[in-house]
Amino acid sequence: MKTIKYILQKEFIQIFRNKTMLPMIFLLPLIQMLVLVFAATYDLKNVNIYVVNQDLSETSRELVSRFEASPFFNIYDASFDVQDAENSFNKEEADFVMLIPPGFERDLIREDQAKLQLLINAIDGNKASLIYSYTLGILKGFNKAVVAEWKSLPEFNPPRRIEVKDSYWFNPELDYKWYMAPGILAILVTIIGMFLSGMNLVREKEIGTIEQLNVTPIKKYQFILGKLVPFLIIALFDLAFGLVIARVAFNMPIVGSLPLLFGFAALYLVGVLGLGLFISTITETQQQVMFVTYFFMMIFILMGGIFTPVESMPEWAQELNRINPIYYFMRIMRMVVLKGSGFFDLLEEFVSLTIIGTTFLALSIWRYRKTS
Repeated sequence: MKTIKYILQKEFIQIFRNKTMLPMIFLLPLIQMLVLVFAATYDLKNVNIYVVNQDLSETSRELVSRFEASPFFNIYDASFDVQDAENSFNKEEADFVMLIPPGFERDLIREDQAKLQLLINAIDGNKASLIYSYTLGILKGFNKAVVAEWKSLPEFNPPRRIEVKDSYWFNPELDYKWYMAPGILAILVTIIGMFLSGMNLVREKEIGTIEQLNVTPIKKYQFILGKLVPFLIIALFDLAFGLVIARVAFNMPIVGSLPLLFGFAALYLVGVLGLGLFISTITETQQQVMFVTYFFMMIFILMGGIFTPVESMPEWAQELNRINPIYYFMRIMRMVVLKGSGFFDLLEEFVSLTIIGTTFLALSIWRYRKTS
C-alpha cells in the first residue's frame, strides 16, 4: 500500500503541474454543461414558413394568422410567386412552404373542402415529421373553427363518457434539458477517464520518466493502479460538479440515491480508465493516443443512446452495444437521476460493467511491459 501511496502522490503532483490538464479538469465541465445541454436539443422552435397566399381572402389570412400565433412557427416571408418560395426553400432560408391556391375560400363555401399544399424540407427526417405533426394540429383547429362558424355547430366535440387526463412521469414539463444533462455528464466523465488517463501515461514515455519508473521494484499492477486512481477521483469530482451545475442552472431534480450513482460511476470509470490505459500501452505518442481514443469514443457515444434511442437501432447494433460501457452508464445516469431507480433495478448494468471493467483493467496490466 505504501508503494501505491507514493505513486499517487507523484501522480497528483504531476497532474497539477501540467498546465494543459487543469483547464480540462475544471473548465470542461462548466463549458459542456452550460453550452452543450442547450445546444444538443431536439425541441422544435422557430420554424421558418414561406407563405404563398394566392387567394388573399379573409379565410386564407385567418389560416396564416394561426401559424403566426403559434410559438413554433415564424413567418419568414410571403409572396404571390411559387418560384420565389422555391428559391428561398433551396437556399435553406425557409423550412417549409405553405401554398394557398386561388379559390381557397370559394371551394370551402361551395364544396365544403379545399386544397392546400405544404412543401417540407425533409433532409432532417425527424424535424420534417415534427413540422408535419404541428401543422396538422393547427389545420385541425382551423377546420373546427370554420365548421363552428359556417355550419353553426359547436367548435368542440360533445362531452364523452370517458374523460382522459394525461400526465408525464419523471419529466412532467417535458424539458429536454433534463434528458440531455445526464447524457452530457456521461460524456464528460468518459472524456476525463479515457482521454486524460491515456495521454498521461504516454507523456511519461515521451519525456523519458517512464524509464526511471521501470528500473524501480514497482510491480505492474501497482503502477497501473497508481495511474488509474487519480483520474478516477478527478472524474468523480467533475461528475459532482456537473450535477451541481445541472441542479442550479436547469433546476434538474436528482430523485435517486447519490451514493448509488457515484458507486456505479466508480465502477464505470474502472472500465473506461482501464481502456484508456490499455490504449496507452500499445501506443508510443500522444497523437496516436488521441486518434485511437477518438475512434473508440465516437463509436461508444453515438451508439450509447445519448441522442437517439437504442431501441430504434438495428438488432445487430443493439447486440454490439453489449460491449459498450457508455450504453450502460447512460441508462444508469438517467434512471437514477430522473427515475430514482435502485440497485436491483440496475442489476444487469452492474454485472455488465463489472465484466467490462475487469476485462479492460486486466488487459492494461497484462499489456504493460516493465522493461529497464
